[in-house]
Amino acid sequence: MDKLVKKRRGGPRTFDRDHAVDTAMRLFWRHGYEGVSLNDLTAAIGIAPPSLYAAFGSKAGLYREALDRYSGLPKALNNLGQTTSLYEAVEALLDSAINAVTEPGNERGCMISSGMIQCGGDHAELARELAQRRGLMRDTITLKLEPWLDQDGAASLSRYLVTILQGLSVQARDGASREELKQIASEVVAGIRARSLID
Repeated sequence: MDKLVKKRRGGPRTFDRDHAVDTAMRLFWRHGYEGVSLNDLTAAIGIAPPSLYAAFGSKAGLYREALDRYSGLPKALNNLGQTTSLYEAVEALLDSAINAVTEPGNERGCMISSGMIQCGGDHAELARELAQRRGLMRDTITLKLEPWLDQDGAASLSRYLVTILQGLSVQARDGASREELKQIASEVVAGIRARSLID
């Protein structure tokens, strides 16, 4: 679809679809899905509700595109393929994740990890989709860990790390500094090392 979307009625006014998705992404990231109204979206983007519906189908459709645009923690997984040991992989994941959730100029926290943990019944389908995205992130981490662990061990550690990532996201939203989060990450890695020595 064209990046510049024309209004179907009322003249030749256009809007930049990429800008609209970026704007919506920041609003949803900051306030959550239920914390952003249709009026908030149309005012921030600078379009009328009919134009939003014509371009995205619904508020939920725009939210899905905003999620697709978000890189955040999913981008942090890209660094794991360049590591040479389990501990290096875990350190790289946590370090990249902390940088993502505290990046200056961006909203704090992870849009996917923290998204729609609690929501009304009307949005249950979107909540399931967010849970599926978190599941895909967990599965990706599992695959990245399998060079050093068997499948069960990789899956277990992946679930643990995703739990840590969600906690880091919440802490970042609550104002924890990058240095404070990195201290938590150091303790996580130290705990994994200690457990490996015991096992």
